[in-house]
Amino acid sequence: MNEVPVEPDRAMTDEQLISMLVNRARSEGLQLTGEGGLLQQLTKRVLESALEGEITDHLGYDRHDPAGKNSGNSRNGTRSKTVVTDVGPVEVRVPRDVAGTFEPQLVRKRQRRLSGVDEMVLSLSAKGLTHGEISAHLAEVYGANVSKQTISTITDKVMDGMAEWQNRPLDRVYPVLFVDAINVKIRDGHVANRPIYLAMAVTVDGHRDILGIWAGDGGEGAKHWLAVLTELKNRGVDDVLMLVCDGLKGLPQAVETVWPRTIVQTCVIHLLRNSFRYAARQDWDKIARALKPVYTAPTEEAALERFYEFCETWGRKYPAIVRLWETSWAEFVPFLAFDVEIRKVICSTNAIESVNARIRKAVRARGHFPNETAALKCVFMALMSLDPTGQGRKRWTMRWKAPLNAFQIAFEGRLTPANL
Repeated sequence: MNEVPVEPDRAMTDEQLISMLVNRARSEGLQLTGEGGLLQQLTKRVLESALEGEITDHLGYDRHDPAGKNSGNSRNGTRSKTVVTDVGPVEVRVPRDVAGTFEPQLVRKRQRRLSGVDEMVLSLSAKGLTHGEISAHLAEVYGANVSKQTISTITDKVMDGMAEWQNRPLDRVYPVLFVDAINVKIRDGHVANRPIYLAMAVTVDGHRDILGIWAGDGGEGAKHWLAVLTELKNRGVDDVLMLVCDGLKGLPQAVETVWPRTIVQTCVIHLLRNSFRYAARQDWDKIARALKPVYTAPTEEAALERFYEFCETWGRKYPAIVRLWETSWAEFVPFLAFDVEIRKVICSTNAIESVNARIRKAVRARGHFPNETAALKCVFMALMSLDPTGQGRKRWTMRWKAPLNAFQIAFEGRLTPANL
């Protein structure tokens, strides 16, 4: 009986092929990486084979196939071009057709970089590297000569995606909306600090959703915030249960105009940090322990009693801290009326701090920016790098059902079943 031939193991065949290529490269003194290395040559072969397959599909027949005779179109040689790839610059021969109708997709006309290079540039830029540092990194590691102007052109494409992201439709209602600011240095005649404002919400599903970013000049008031909040409302936000901010001038008045039922809450964490500015470092721990009974009190009355105790102990030494809390008291106390689960969402800064830390890292690496657009672009890329989906979203908390139930009870009828 004749034996049926056994198909060779594909994995083993691949290993043998790789081993053969590597051994051949070594015997010929060919480097695996770098200029003219094995990886560059393999990339060249793969690209040219793929391009040959594309023109075959376009014409409808293989090279030298009699079916192409008198077909009305045929191959017309190749043109050479160099493209920058992840393994360095590679010179490829791109086929042409007589009719000039062939449009290659793998290496498009006028394309000088494959997508992997663009993604690498954007990733490095999002981590805070300057254009010069990115250019030097690509030259050192990949042997790719990518100019600073080319890198600028790549990152400028981000602005199109940023405009689309900044104008996307939003959810109808958000349980909590945080408004925060990051200061950046912008050179506009002279280098000065300018705020970049960030609006970040917790969705009904318990996700962090960054709604938008806006540049300010430091002199914002109610008119500015009215424009920002109206923009959010026009994008679909009909209601916000609680808005948390750090004493931004004019914001509470704008909130009352756009969302009359929204409760404005001063960020407790920022209030504590601002308190430490007026205290000697050796007293920080004592101040923190003395203030904790205030913001963890079960009721507003209890919080007021604990605050009076704080004033008796520290008021004479640090009167500025007492005045800070007295000035912020009206916006500080609202959350004391709510369940502890709601308090946790408002006071939990992990998600906020992870966002701010990434932005600050990218901003500090740049030093200062030539204009407002460059600063916004840097902040936007840092935000998008936080989320692989490119939407700036992330799970706020894994234990979301308890806070959701607390919001549903405290704000009855505003989180409707259609939103759950």
